[in-house]
Amino acid sequence: MSVCPCGSRLEYVGCCGPLHDGAAAPTAEALMRSRYSAFARGLVPYLLRTWHPGTRPGELELDPGITWRALQIVDTVDGGPADDTGVVEFRAVARTAGGERHVQHERSTFRRVDGRWVYLDGGTGPLVR
Repeated sequence: MSVCPCGSRLEYVGCCGPLHDGAAAPTAEALMRSRYSAFARGLVPYLLRTWHPGTRPGELELDPGITWRALQIVDTVDGGPADDTGVVEFRAVARTAGGERHVQHERSTFRRVDGRWVYLDGGTGPLVR
């Protein structure tokens, strides 16, 4: 068994694994955590499937030199089981192949489409050291 990359300290099979296998995320934060885990595990189809159709790129190529190391949830606004929109602010720590540390700080917007949470967009800043 392996610990889930999302930082929940739960086993992957009981945390983000079911979402990656097709279960609906109950909250915007759960979807954000599962998307982080998908980046960490290289699950491009999941990332595209959980992206809002109006903002989804035609294709997505992950940098194989990036290793995602940690996730910190900074703030959440709405995004609960009874909401249709939500915001999750987070910091994701990564290392490059050359060993440089980077932090992705984003305030992401999520929306329900056909009853399922999807990533709409993020106020992404540049990766910082």
